[in-house]
Amino acid sequence: MSSKYLIPPLLAVTVLTGCGSDDESSPIDDNFLPVDETESAVPSVARQWNDVLLQGIRNDFARPTVHARNLFHTSAAMYDAWAAFSDVSSTYLLGKELLGSQCTYDDKISVENILTAREEAISYASYRLIQHRFKLSPDKDDTFEIADAFMQNLGYDIANESMDFSQGSAAALGNYIADCYIQYGFKDGSKEDILYSNIAYQPVNEPLQPELSGNPNISDMNRWQSLNLGTYIDQSGNEVDGAIEFLGPEWGQVAPFSLSEDDLTIHERDGFNYYVYHDPGMPPTYDGELAEQYKWNFALVSKWSSQLDPADGVLIDISPASQGNIDINTMPRNFVDMPQFYKEYAGGDIGKGYNLNPSTNEPYQPQMVPRGDYARVLAEFWADGPDSETPPGHWFVILNTVIEHADFERKFAGQGDELDALEFDVKAYFALGGAMHDSAITAWGIKGWYDYIRPVSSIRAMADLGQSTDDSLPSYHEDGIPLDDGLIELVTAEDPLAGNDGEHIGKIKVFAWKGPDYIQNPETDTAGVDWILAENWWPYQRPSFVTPPFAGYVSGHSTFSRAAAELMTELTGSAYFPGGMSGFEVNANEFLVFEQGPSVSMTLQWATYRDASDQCSLSRIWGGIHPPADDIPGRLMGEKIGKRAFSVANSYFKGER
Repeated sequence: MSSKYLIPPLLAVTVLTGCGSDDESSPIDDNFLPVDETESAVPSVARQWNDVLLQGIRNDFARPTVHARNLFHTSAAMYDAWAAFSDVSSTYLLGKELLGSQCTYDDKISVENILTAREEAISYASYRLIQHRFKLSPDKDDTFEIADAFMQNLGYDIANESMDFSQGSAAALGNYIADCYIQYGFKDGSKEDILYSNIAYQPVNEPLQPELSGNPNISDMNRWQSLNLGTYIDQSGNEVDGAIEFLGPEWGQVAPFSLSEDDLTIHERDGFNYYVYHDPGMPPTYDGELAEQYKWNFALVSKWSSQLDPADGVLIDISPASQGNIDINTMPRNFVDMPQFYKEYAGGDIGKGYNLNPSTNEPYQPQMVPRGDYARVLAEFWADGPDSETPPGHWFVILNTVIEHADFERKFAGQGDELDALEFDVKAYFALGGAMHDSAITAWGIKGWYDYIRPVSSIRAMADLGQSTDDSLPSYHEDGIPLDDGLIELVTAEDPLAGNDGEHIGKIKVFAWKGPDYIQNPETDTAGVDWILAENWWPYQRPSFVTPPFAGYVSGHSTFSRAAAELMTELTGSAYFPGGMSGFEVNANEFLVFEQGPSVSMTLQWATYRDASDQCSLSRIWGGIHPPADDIPGRLMGEKIGKRAFSVANSYFKGER
């Protein structure tokens, strides 16, 4: 029996994150829908439709921007179906006009049972919108089978497509709300009508072929470079050829939820306006004033790759006793100060941990594990790539585990009386959906405009040039990679990497994860860490993925996660997870997908929502996906986005809009 569709306990979020799970069982499971009809046991209908939506996202292509929008629009539709019967709260789209899209609702319909009407309207709105948004999904049949089964379980007629709610039909109202969001979606700047395609952006670099050595075709070491993986099988089993396109470089033009025009800067390139909210400014460039910071950033990614070996003997405490508790005011506000924030040689950041669990008033118990296991687990747990619900969906999963915790009380902002499950859930999803949507617009607007390079491209390109540390040594080039004894060195004549004819003498070598060529069977093989030619450096990722199909700056993971953490702090009225700590159980030699491992069992632990967010950010450096320069700006703008989204959502709840 699959547990993939069960409502998860707090320590089993893995079944819904998609991380480390290769469950290929049927999408219909007898236990997907609760059979216990008691109020305390049955999650709200909004919660269950959120689970259906998350599974639809897992069955679709890995598109964080598109799915942040899907999460928001579906959550907003559910909220409108709930608020349609409220005497206090304002609707978002129902009864309003947004971007010239009218959703008329002059007179509230009269119903005998408001709860029943709300559940029916929410269900039809969710069902119709999911049908529309996933109709081109590669695994749409699985998604629709789940949605159909849920509707039938609820006793609703899926053939009822009426939008005439004048006689008080909650089903018709739900269908109407879904249609309003569908029509609005064609006007919101996402270009849904042309399958979210780019209309102006063009990459400046020729694609990188990572299976070949080096990066010989790059022309601009500051700009994003596509990948050409040859012929490969994508997440849905489809055969794909050719270079990968940039996903969402024009997403900054999508209509936001709570972003303000005061936060907006419009840049122009090639006759196209790039909308950038919370503009962080130019990242370090190899040929600019911050050239040394450029080199330090990308060299650090290679250095942290050396920490992915659980056999190196390094043990660290991964509990809240030592991890987390970073004051956002201590985060660097400029690139020059970043080396003081990150532990260049030990890995991690300046987080000092906590003395006591505020819920139990007891110390957090240390948990010593191999650093190489911890770093690899983080890289995979937070990856949120193929087969996952993507980063914005991951935070919905985390929110759901919080709500289901035995110690959690559904008090809005931690105050007043407990709300009923449906009211709390629709408000929570609406607020979090708005924050995730705005995070995607902000991060991808910046990605599209600054078009910044990824580590695999930069590390290989710098190494092709040589070393920039000592002009008296071989292979000197001012734009090359900086040497660092024991981590980044020159190949000598006596070196095992010199080659049969000495062809590699004078090249750059790095002490790093050896890459997918050393893994024949991920269930039994571990690539390990050793000296490799820098021209063959790989991020700790699957060979069919390598690095995300969009620019690095700023980190979407950092932006999404910090925004979600701030919003959940506001929503729950506490910075801490219920009980003062949340966690995720990892079993030895069962969790990792990229290679065998981890070598020991462990529990990922977070005291606060911000700690989970900060851990996510670090995971992207260990995974070889982002340098620090991508990370911190994402965290800082995520804080603003999360707080603003909560404030705007709350104004709807209070009927102020």
